[in-house]
Amino acid sequence: MSNIPSELKYTKTHDWVRDEGDGKVTVGITDHAQELLGDLVFVELPEVGAEINAGDECAVVESVKAASDVYCPLNGEVIEVNEALADAPETINSDAFDEGWMFRLQLVDAGELDGLMDAEAYAEHCENEEH
Repeated sequence: MSNIPSELKYTKTHDWVRDEGDGKVTVGITDHAQELLGDLVFVELPEVGAEINAGDECAVVESVKAASDVYCPLNGEVIEVNEALADAPETINSDAFDEGWMFRLQLVDAGELDGLMDAEAYAEHCENEEH
């Protein structure tokens, strides 16, 4: 089973969310997602200032095997993107939960975090998905 840090929240589409406080969150794809995709060769990130709704396609990750859309986990405004991924998308493969973060949001409603899965629920989701 992939690494699933307990302090993060998760979505069914294999995104992770770190609560940074003050209604800000950092978003990336999970270790499980990057394992399924394989070696990443390209990342397209959202634009800073973009208003994105939960469930909207907001980024793309491309591997040697496939391209995959990344869906925004919460409603908010993009306040920062990880520019380093443009030159080194493989960072997501080696460090999905830290250096491989994708973007940061200023949330419309921080209470939405409560609707995401915790690490235990996400682990169960991944297990059920494989069967």
